Amino acid sequence: MPLTLPPPMEAVNSRNNSANEARRVAGVASIVQCTDEIFRGVHMAAVDLATHPGHLARRLQQAHYLLWNTMVSEEITSPQFAVMNALVAEPGLDQRTVGERVGLDRSTIAEVISRLDRRGLLRKVRDPQDGRRFLLRLTDDGLRTHRKLTLRTARMNQVFLAPLSAEERSVFFDLLGRVADAAEGLRNPAEPSAARS
Repeated sequence: MPLTLPPPMEAVNSRNNSANEARRVAGVASIVQCTDEIFRGVHMAAVDLATHPGHLARRLQQAHYLLWNTMVSEEITSPQFAVMNALVAEPGLDQRTVGERVGLDRSTIAEVISRLDRRGLLRKVRDPQDGRRFLLRLTDDGLRTHRKLTLRTARMNQVFLAPLSAEERSVFFDLLGRVADAAEGLRNPAEPSAARS
């Protein structure tokens, strides 16, 4: 079977054209298929997981989860704090927009909002210009909780990033942000990446 190359970079970057998107997906699928065929039946040596971003991301997430529960809160999760933080920055956002701001999908943001509402940390107010949607605001208790957790997250981040110098932290955040933004494009391939930037 001949090796099929992915489409040129211009086509990959032009996501507004659905034909280009289809060619990009077909090109990636073709590379995966060719790779599978080349290595079928070949004994592979163990790979170095230190070069696998997903493995490292999972390890970071485990460490973050442990630090969050011990230093920040066992009741309020990191995604719940992110939603509260977004509403401190921009009070009165609707649920969909908050989800976009903090990178949560529709079902996850609905659950987070529901939990914060049940705890009395936010309230939903019907949008006077569009009665079908609700605008979200933190309650006084929500604002107090956010203030308390903000101080705790600052201390947790100092512990979490202690192995890095200030300059390394800046580079770390820049690189991590770039990879996260690109991964967001994989999760929502129909949206042009330039529009999200």
